[in-house]
Amino acid sequence: MEVTAPASTANLGSGFDTLGMALALHDTVEITRSGRETGSARVSVSGPGAGEVPTDERHLVVRVLHRTLEGLGLAPLAVDVRCTNAIPHARGLGSSAAAIVAGVTAAYRFAGLDVHVEGTAERALQEAASVEGHADNVAASLFGGLAVAFSAENRYEAVRLEPHEELAPVVFVPRSESETHAMRGLLPANVAHADAAFAASRSALAVHALTARPDLLHVATEDRIHQDYREPAMPATLELVRRLRNTGVPAAVSGAGPTVLALPPSGEPPREVHPEGFEVTRLSVDRSGVRVREFT
Repeated sequence: MEVTAPASTANLGSGFDTLGMALALHDTVEITRSGRETGSARVSVSGPGAGEVPTDERHLVVRVLHRTLEGLGLAPLAVDVRCTNAIPHARGLGSSAAAIVAGVTAAYRFAGLDVHVEGTAERALQEAASVEGHADNVAASLFGGLAVAFSAENRYEAVRLEPHEELAPVVFVPRSESETHAMRGLLPANVAHADAAFAASRSALAVHALTARPDLLHVATEDRIHQDYREPAMPATLELVRRLRNTGVPAAVSGAGPTVLALPPSGEPPREVHPEGFEVTRLSVDRSGVRVREFT
């Protein structure tokens, strides 16, 4: 089978660990059962991660595939895996979430299940989020569109919403990498009540702006609870966010960074902003989520 999983951008301003949106930038994973020893894997990788990630059963897609199969009561499979990657690693665009979603989706398909079917979808999300540690990126990658992620009764949950048709994301991807756990280490244990109230208002408004009123995106993507705290680790990222916002363009740190997400009304970044060290890519919203094509 061939599994195609989209990138994702999370937080979208103040929606920390809550808001995620799928982007039309995809990793493709081709998985074939082999006759080798049960649980073994042979992995090839092209694109981001080539020469850096494991090429055996330690690869993230394979680890998640085996873990999910075992959770479904099935034995780990021997597989050949070919990864064709387009999502940059450690840039805040959900590369790990896409790999996790690909592994979960493949396991469910091997078990004869479809992750987009009601009932199965909730189980797949729970499996993927339990690996990732939060549900915003994996929910967006699984289901496409805009995800509002939350937890209830010790379970990961998410609601999929349809983003406004005029959204035209632009990502500014730097050469430097970041690690999510390191970025989280910069955040304070507590925030002021006023900042929490500000974040609540902006994340609620962001849902409305992203789905119905994109003219409100500039104010809706404001943040006080996480972006500025990360500035010491990625000063160029926060400088670019401010430069874009000062020109009237809605902009925010994508996930844990260091990529910057912009949502210019025209779909074009402002000509007066020419950031050095960033690759500018215009994308669309992925509205389908993970896809599977089986070979006969």
